[in-house]
This record gives sequence, C-alpha cells and structure tokens, in this order.
Amino acid sequence: MKLRLEGDIVTPHGVIAGYLDIAHGRIAVVGGTPIDAARAGEGGRPILLPGFIDTHVHGGGGRDTMEGDDAITTIARRHARHGTTALLATTMTAPVGDIEAALKALGPVCRERGAQSARVLGVHLEGPYISPDKLGAQPAHAIPATLAEVMRLNDFAPIKVLTIAPEMTGHLALIGPLRDAGIRVQIGHSAGSFDDGVAALNAGAAGFTHLFNAMTGLHHREPGMVGAALAYGQHAELIPDLLHVHPGAIRVALRCIPGLFCVTDSTAAAGMPDGEYRLGEYAVQKCLGGVRLADGTLAGSALTMDQALRNLVQVLGLELPDAARRVSTAAAEYLGLPDRGRLAAGAWADVVVMDAGLQLRRVFVEGEEIDVVADA
Repeated sequence: MKLRLEGDIVTPHGVIAGYLDIAHGRIAVVGGTPIDAARAGEGGRPILLPGFIDTHVHGGGGRDTMEGDDAITTIARRHARHGTTALLATTMTAPVGDIEAALKALGPVCRERGAQSARVLGVHLEGPYISPDKLGAQPAHAIPATLAEVMRLNDFAPIKVLTIAPEMTGHLALIGPLRDAGIRVQIGHSAGSFDDGVAALNAGAAGFTHLFNAMTGLHHREPGMVGAALAYGQHAELIPDLLHVHPGAIRVALRCIPGLFCVTDSTAAAGMPDGEYRLGEYAVQKCLGGVRLADGTLAGSALTMDQALRNLVQVLGLELPDAARRVSTAAAEYLGLPDRGRLAAGAWADVVVMDAGLQLRRVFVEGEEIDVVADA
C-alpha cells in the first residue's frame, strides 16, 4: 500500500514544495519544486522533516532504562509521540550487575521494533567508565574499563556509543580496539585536560558527550576538555534545553564543530507533569522545565526533540534545514546510517510533519503512523 504526503519537504538538497511517497516502510519517491526555506509552511502547508534521532535517552513517560523489564517499550513509544523516530537507550553509572540486567532487557527491543515505537538502534553506555571527579548527576559507581568487560556487555545488547573519561588509567589504549569493534567512543564526564582530549581524539575517539557539561571548561590559559572539543572535535552531542548550555555557548559550538548534533539527555520526566521521578538509583524532581537532584544539580532533562527543534529555530535563529540537520541528519551520519535522517528515495520512511509554528502534527516511523494525540 502506497501513502502520499504533500507539503514543504526538507530534503538533503534544500526545501521543496511537493510530495513524498511511502511504500513498504521506505520512501519511494520525493518530488517537487525548490522554494526558499524561509517560506516553508506558508499558507498553511505542512512541513515535512526527517524523523528526529536522539543518541542520549535515559527515559520518558515515567520510566527509566535502568528499570529493565518493559521500561524501554514505554520510553520508545513516548519519544515517538514527540517525533523521535530512532534512539539509543542510555544507561546510568551503576554496579556492573545492574547494567548487565538493563542490557539484557534492552537486547530484544534493539532487535525488533515494537508497534507505535521509535526504533531502538542500540545502547549508549554512559558510565560506569567515567571520572569520579566529574559525576554530574551520575551515581558514585565509576570504575576503569576493560575491553573484555565492554565486549561482554555488548553481547547482551549492541553498544553503539560508549562514554569514557580518557584520563583514567588504561582508557586511552582502549579507544582504538573499541573503535575497531564498531563502538563510537565519546569523551565525557571527564576531569581531563586539553591534552588528554587531544590525545583521545588522536587515538580514535569519535565525539563528546553533552558538550560543556560534566567536563573541564575553557579558560584561556587552561583550555580544558571543552577547548579540545572546540579546537579539534568533528562531532559532539549538545543538550539544547536552554538550561544545560547558554545560547551563546551553543552558537560557539555550532561555529566550531561541523558535526554537532542535539540530544535530549531525557529522563523518566520527559513527556510527564512536574513531580518526582527516577534516574537510575536517584530520585529527581521535574519543576520549571528542568530536572534536578535534591541539591539542585541538573540531572538529565525533560526535553523532547520537537522542543529541541523549536529552540534551535525560534530562540537561536537557525534556518530550518540547519536545525533539522542538528536533530536528525548529523546523528545519522555520525552513527553511519545512510538510510535514516534524510527524506530521500530509498531511506526509511521516518517522517515528522509539523505546522508553520513547528508544532507536531503527524509522525511516521518506518512507514507506520504514530498516535501523537496528547497524553492524558
């Protein structure tokens, strides 16, 4: 059965006014006439964008990835309702046995997408291989990594991204073997220096975890891990909830890092009302748009990717095609997925339909239309 969507379409080559045909879960044809991106949505025409890709998802819909069981099903469904069509389920720093249990629950969902759900592409292992001096909101279970342990965990569910602190003993030597195993190593939760960051990049590290947060900052005489990212990084995550990073710092990162892409770092509080939720072993409070520990430390976010797009366009002033790239295409390229993150013939039919105000109207994941009715 073929489905045709019409409107202003954000393609890899610009915005066109035209149509997109979906067949067998993929985009069959894209056709139309080029228009100025600033005119997208004029006259009430729908805007079609590539589905959002989020590589840093701890939770949503009241559930946390570390719960195991069916938590990831709820999480993947909730984020799909906000336009995320593919994601990486992200763990917390915890005893290795707890991480193993979570990955065992994630494995089957990574192999088969559930109905009304985002595609779970694999796992982002954020800890326990991080600095005890830069935990942020991570629990105090940081340990050094070994290749054997990482590969054993990878047997339970595919680890696509691994966050490490490169200055920890033995970590620099692990980056090359992990890269060769198909795992993208990201620098994060690190007390390391500028030189530590450059050494990790030279060893094969692929990017940075939530740039600016939980890493040594930039000073003109001690440029820190942030300085290494801005000077030499090709890829990095960034949380554009306007709480984790000031808009001015986001602009700096956009100018410096070609493959900068946006993530939510979302917790169980995403898509939920204010109140108390779980983040790993911690209780966190959602209030005034943020998620915090009892001491006020930011603890992940309540951000969804549709709001991330609106922030990029309506607050930071990015043109729509660039904003779409930062919430979709750049992450697909980073993960080596040529058939996601773009509206082009042959790609998976992961499509977000928005109005001129960038409010979500329809979502398709691999051709399946998702129920985006507001949650009760």
